[in-house]
Amino acid sequence: MKLNTFRIRILDRYIIKKFIGTFFVALLLIIIIVIIFDISEKIDDFVDKEATLRAIVFDYYLNFIPYFVNMFSPLFVFITVIFFTSKLAGNSEIIAMLSGGVSFGRLMYPYFISALFIAMMSLSLNLFIIPRANEKRIAFEEKYIKGQKYYNTNRNIHYQISPGEFVYVESFSTWTNTAYKFTLESIRDSHLTSKLTAESAVWDSTTGGWRLKNYSLRDYSTSQQKVVSGRQLDTVISLTLDDFYRRENTVETLTYKELDDLIAMQRMRGDSMVKYSLIEKHTRFVMPFSAFILTLIGVSLSSKKRRGGIGLNLGVGIALSFSYILFLRFSQMFVITDTLPPWLAMWLPNMLYAIVAAVLYRLAPK
Repeated sequence: MKLNTFRIRILDRYIIKKFIGTFFVALLLIIIIVIIFDISEKIDDFVDKEATLRAIVFDYYLNFIPYFVNMFSPLFVFITVIFFTSKLAGNSEIIAMLSGGVSFGRLMYPYFISALFIAMMSLSLNLFIIPRANEKRIAFEEKYIKGQKYYNTNRNIHYQISPGEFVYVESFSTWTNTAYKFTLESIRDSHLTSKLTAESAVWDSTTGGWRLKNYSLRDYSTSQQKVVSGRQLDTVISLTLDDFYRRENTVETLTYKELDDLIAMQRMRGDSMVKYSLIEKHTRFVMPFSAFILTLIGVSLSSKKRRGGIGLNLGVGIALSFSYILFLRFSQMFVITDTLPPWLAMWLPNMLYAIVAAVLYRLAPK
């Protein structure tokens, strides 16, 4: 029987059902195992910090599951494809399909439909669900697992808060929300027009601004320098408390629009933390797209009937999927060390594995 169109047929529904069904069963089993091990590892922290059952279940584990699923989705996809395709091959079903006139390329059609479903699910998690889930998960970990307040240990902090306005802070105390040795400079046409300095700047949550202590304002906009000083001055600038509490994993809690806004602001400020924002942005698209590449590799590897059963195929599949995840993590170092542009570094694993997939597809039994 030849399938000359891409209309979904009985055979397609059969493969899609096998793919999606096996994927979610494997997902459920692995999640249960991971949660059991995670509870056994963290039970002492939960007891010592007096975490409530409601917080453990709803604030941590319900928000941990989407994060975990998305992080290891390449592994789940690969294992799923290898497992059920090897069973099809072992039962000579692949041979029967090819003998019935279905080309190997057409056989990939229901696989790619299934991969598209998983990729869209992963992308939706990345863009809409996981950021808010990570916000609660990270807050829980800091309170009950790490058990300590975040300290900003950065020194000599420089920011361009808006075009022509630069802030310098020698240090920041998260205990008192106070910036020490505060300086705000305004520059127009490469000339310094004003300079505001203060011994300290305390965040005022009621006004959403800073209260400067022992300040001095120098105005250079005219030919005659003007100096104004005093003990206290309230000011509102494009610098908030969140800027001093932002960490590497903060980007995991932002929606896509919030992440884009943060990247634009960090680029304008010359903030070195923009690297982590760019890594997060590209990873949110790289991971879902990998479903197509790993599906093609999995089918190409496991569509041939082997004498040793599915054991060898599973071993190769797990090794390749873990190597992909490790390569994806390792490629982040290319961004942090400024070796490669962020987009190229994060898409490099997909590019290389796409080449591997193409070679394996050419060598697969037709």
